[in-house]
Amino acid sequence: MHKLTYLEAGRRALIEEMRRDPRVWALGEDLGRGGVFGQYKGLAEMFGPARIADTPISEACIMGAAVGAAMTGTRPVVEMRFSDFALCAIDELVNQAAKARFMFGGQMRVPLVVREPVGMWRSSAAQHSQSLESWYTHIPGLVVVAPSTPADNLGLLKSAIRADDPVVYLEHKALWPLEGPVPEGEHLTPLGVADVAREGRDLTIVTWSAMRHASLKAAEALAKQGIEAEVVDLRTLWPWDRDAVFASVEKTGRLLVVQEAVSVSGFGAEIAASVAEALHHRLKSPVKRLGAPRIPVAYAPPLEDMARVTPDRITEAARAMCVHAEAV
Repeated sequence: MHKLTYLEAGRRALIEEMRRDPRVWALGEDLGRGGVFGQYKGLAEMFGPARIADTPISEACIMGAAVGAAMTGTRPVVEMRFSDFALCAIDELVNQAAKARFMFGGQMRVPLVVREPVGMWRSSAAQHSQSLESWYTHIPGLVVVAPSTPADNLGLLKSAIRADDPVVYLEHKALWPLEGPVPEGEHLTPLGVADVAREGRDLTIVTWSAMRHASLKAAEALAKQGIEAEVVDLRTLWPWDRDAVFASVEKTGRLLVVQEAVSVSGFGAEIAASVAEALHHRLKSPVKRLGAPRIPVAYAPPLEDMARVTPDRITEAARAMCVHAEAV
């Protein structure tokens, strides 16, 4: 093990996969300069402009070119800069990449990875702060991944690049500087397998991306109050690890789903509904969701904080579930 930042781990993953497989290449705006966050720093010098390709400022053009290139046998890694901007390329991704395997009777694959930096970043405002994972989990044919640690950003990105289906890969902007242990040598994290980040007996918190860290802080605060929360980081949103979630809820009898995205129609609703349908007889309290209100993210920090899901809010929601159940 050695320490890398979340950003460095993703960079290492791409370098390793490009060295391993000559079909892997990357395209997007300003990649030759290292990318807007520095995720591609030095890669143009390593691999040349044919494999680290700068593109026009047109997300539809970038995605369309990548879909065609994937269909002809290469493995493109598409950089969208911000997940908000990827909406300009939604037709190419949703109606072309996601549908090709079905429409060609399984004879066609579209092995591409779409990297979309997501989430709230201080004072980035309404057009640069969204978490849109539920848009993609709704679409048959797409794999959706949301890594939360440096080790998972390494292992999941490598697995995503090797996948034969289009992968929407959601990296949280606030996690770029996060440092953590990363295995040396070859490291792959399987798609569709959750991580039990903390074990507990009283309550299950299911979450993903940056909310893993907020949930772990909340679990520490709850432990001081005598409540042991189990934190399950999904890591992959589609397919999501039903077995791990169900096993945890069967043990604790309570479920709190925590997401940064707007709560209305968020992916947390899928988790909540699935558990309520399958395990209603095992629940000690109603399933609860915690997410952002249905408002645009503001530029001003005090207003921005009104949309932020914090460890304190998670702690309060979890404690209420346990205390209410005991009172009943």
